[in-house]
Amino acid sequence: MGQNEPIRGNTHPAGRVSEIPDKLYFRIGEVARLCEVPAYVLRFWESEFPQLKPNKGGTGQRLYRRRDVEMALRVKRLLYDEGYTIPGARQVFKSELKQKEPQLPLPGAGLIDPRQLQTLRRELEAIAAMLSRPVGKPPAKPGIHPIQTPRRTASRGAALPRIPFDAAHDPEANRE
Repeated sequence: MGQNEPIRGNTHPAGRVSEIPDKLYFRIGEVARLCEVPAYVLRFWESEFPQLKPNKGGTGQRLYRRRDVEMALRVKRLLYDEGYTIPGARQVFKSELKQKEPQLPLPGAGLIDPRQLQTLRRELEAIAAMLSRPVGKPPAKPGIHPIQTPRRTASRGAALPRIPFDAAHDPEANRE
């Protein structure tokens, strides 16, 4: 049996194998019988192994799925048959998880065309400009920020050039 294969049964000292019945959910008593451990041991394993997480029904009763039963049998095998401590068994699960995770490519392994980056940057800047506009305001002309308003210069007292807005949304449009 391979290291990452799911356990379909548990070998008893007499050599027989207990098969997991083909059911959708199992109660804690059934799982305890299959694993040949008391129910309180299963509850303890749930607190020690985050991978063992049965659902709870409307009445609060634990409902184990097949993969939960397989995980409980795997925990029992690691602890009882292979002699791991609880932290050691946790480490086995962590190392298996790391082996399953895909490795990220090395930086620079798949070089990207600079033109693609420039295009992506322009698209992101356009999206940022759209998101920064107040709701209901029409898009401003290129190069003009839509939030700018006319202001008087202190030295000349003349107004700076007006930035065009939609008359329906511009309170100063009716005064001119």
